[in-house]
Amino acid sequence: MTVAFTHCALQAADLDESIDFYARYCSMEIVKEHGEGDKRVVWLASPGAGDRFVLVLLGGGAVRDQAEDDMTHYGFGVATREEVDRIAALAKRDGCLHWEPREYARPTGYLCGVKDPAGYIVEFSYGQPLGPHAA
Repeated sequence: MTVAFTHCALQAADLDESIDFYARYCSMEIVKEHGEGDKRVVWLASPGAGDRFVLVLLGGGAVRDQAEDDMTHYGFGVATREEVDRIAALAKRDGCLHWEPREYARPTGYLCGVKDPAGYIVEFSYGQPLGPHAA
C-alpha cells in the first residue's frame, strides 16, 4: 500500500481574503474551485505543484484565536534568510506577524510566523531539510 499526503483542508471565514493572502505571501494560485457562498471550496497550489499537494480552503467557519506560544502551524520553505526577513517585514506592515524571525537548532532553521485571515499560523522557514530549498 502506498499512501501520499495530498492536501490540507482549512475553513476560511472570508474566503476571498484568504485567497488573496495565499497569493500574496505564498505565490499560490487557484487550481480548482467549486460551490457557492459558504459552500464554496477553492484548491490552491504552489506554481506547478497542483497535481502533488494542494491547500483546500472551505468557505465559512470562525476565525481561529491562537495563543502566541501555540506552535500549531503549517510551513513554507524559502530560498534565503533574507526572504524570511522580507516576509516578516511585510506581515508586520500588514498587522499579521505572529512570530518575529528567530533561529532554531537544526533541523528547524530560521523562521517567522504569519497569521492568515482565518487565524491559522503560516511558518516561513529557511534551512530545513524539506522542499525545493532544502539545506
